[in-house]
Amino acid sequence: MTAIRGFVGASRRPGMLGVHSMDSFNMVVPNLQQAKDFYGTFGMDVREEGNSLGLYTFGHAHRRGSLSEGASKKLSYLSFGVFDDDFEGFRKHVEGQGVKLIDPPAGLGSNGFWFRDHDGVLVEIRVAEKTSPNSKSETNNLSVPANQRGASLRSQARTARPRRLAHLLIFTRDVDQAVIFYARTLGLRLSDRSGDGIALMHGIHGSDHHLIAFVKSDGPGLHHCSWDVGSIEEIGLGAMQVADKGFSKGWGLGRHVLGSNFFHYVRDPWGSYSEYSSDIDYVSADHDWDAGDHAAEDAFYIWGPTPPDDFTVNYENSAK
Repeated sequence: MTAIRGFVGASRRPGMLGVHSMDSFNMVVPNLQQAKDFYGTFGMDVREEGNSLGLYTFGHAHRRGSLSEGASKKLSYLSFGVFDDDFEGFRKHVEGQGVKLIDPPAGLGSNGFWFRDHDGVLVEIRVAEKTSPNSKSETNNLSVPANQRGASLRSQARTARPRRLAHLLIFTRDVDQAVIFYARTLGLRLSDRSGDGIALMHGIHGSDHHLIAFVKSDGPGLHHCSWDVGSIEEIGLGAMQVADKGFSKGWGLGRHVLGSNFFHYVRDPWGSYSEYSSDIDYVSADHDWDAGDHAAEDAFYIWGPTPPDDFTVNYENSAK
């Protein structure tokens, strides 16, 4: 007889106020058609939504990101999800931190409340489903036994398609202030850092090693959005499919130290990156991660090719 499995709800740390997910993000780009071509080739379900594009993963109704058209590339806003019964408490908490609430951007429907972070980046807190995983994501780095073919023919290779938004890496003027603001205001916790150069933060209700990270620059901006895939094979397939369409600039294959994920970064037409990521570390809701402050050589990657010279250039700021 088949066992009947009950509904498994979202993981949660009882009695603690904190965002549970990076719900979505918005970036302004100079050309929506180019954006549609890039993200479609990357493996996203790109949908036209009025005057913008929605970024979805195939088979899921949740919008992971959106793209609007403007004069130059710019990180427009970040949206974080909270549990329904935490929403009013969160509003009071944010205001209690001395943060001024503001109106949402013109023409944008929102069930949440808005404010600006330490760098002036727009942030929304909204009631949303928990899209951060409730356990470590499965990976399928499988081999086959003797006398069987392990790889498909290239002509029959499947398309790499991300499963979910994993995290964002954001440029900031002050990494210390970013950690303080996002810990006090959003309830995120430090996972690891390297001095004042980079810091990575996770959610208290169960999330990957980081759902947002900050790297020092001369102004705010988006360095990369990271997308979870199920294997190193899918990372390689993704790198191949974008290169075949002319998006050959990037960095990888490699493995990070902090977070431990395998990666390949693909550069978009405006100088930021989308990352194929697999097998990242996970912090469960009942665990207190031992955050470390690591030397630079121990905070970037353990193996892989040398990154491009301009890998950490903030093109949102340099374009001004």
